[in-house]
Amino acid sequence: MGRHHEVRAAAMARTGKIKSALYARASREAYMAARQGSPDPKTNLALRAVYEKYRGKSVPRDVFDRAIKKAQGGDAVAYVEGRYEAFGPAGSLLIIDTLTDNPNRALVEVRTQVVRKGGHLGSVIFNFTQLGVLAFKGNNRDEVEEALILGDVDVQSVEQDEDLVVVLVSPDSFAKAKEVLEGLGVTEYEEAEIRMEANEYIDIPEEEKTKFQELVDGLDELEDVQNVYHNVNL
Repeated sequence: MGRHHEVRAAAMARTGKIKSALYARASREAYMAARQGSPDPKTNLALRAVYEKYRGKSVPRDVFDRAIKKAQGGDAVAYVEGRYEAFGPAGSLLIIDTLTDNPNRALVEVRTQVVRKGGHLGSVIFNFTQLGVLAFKGNNRDEVEEALILGDVDVQSVEQDEDLVVVLVSPDSFAKAKEVLEGLGVTEYEEAEIRMEANEYIDIPEEEKTKFQELVDGLDELEDVQNVYHNVNL
């Protein structure tokens, strides 16, 4: 339930602040990918992955175009990656990834958001596993699973969630899984990225769930935050 919610929530309408932060995240990732290789996603696999990651999140094409143009320009922006682990309300666990030109600002703003909702920073990474997530519209779960297994893909699970097929694979099999899926005619994804998945999702009381959702939304609005992973069924 948790991961399915994350897939569907990615494509839902967002508040203005969250949408603005989403565009900024897509722009930074496209900028970084374009700085490291070709500005053409057909030949730059990292840039292509950024496009596919945000395709299901309704990010306009011009956001990527501006980032690529900036990457081809003069002075480079020194972005630094960061990762923060936290305990949230009612036993919730979070991993917050940042990409920023000001690490001190990122730390202070992330910590402030977490503490404001009754949480604190701490080690939770052992409760999560890094997996490749591929979600796309379809009703052919069994066919997909068989093709992936025959294609020698390290499949963790293949699940049908209404009109979505959600595939989890090991990170090393992510590219191979996409090749197999393309052979089945899958060209567009609701989600296609390597991300942290909770080993177990939990249910929390409604009053705490509201507080937790406010925490996640607050983190999503932060300029420096790239990804927020958690273990709560919303």
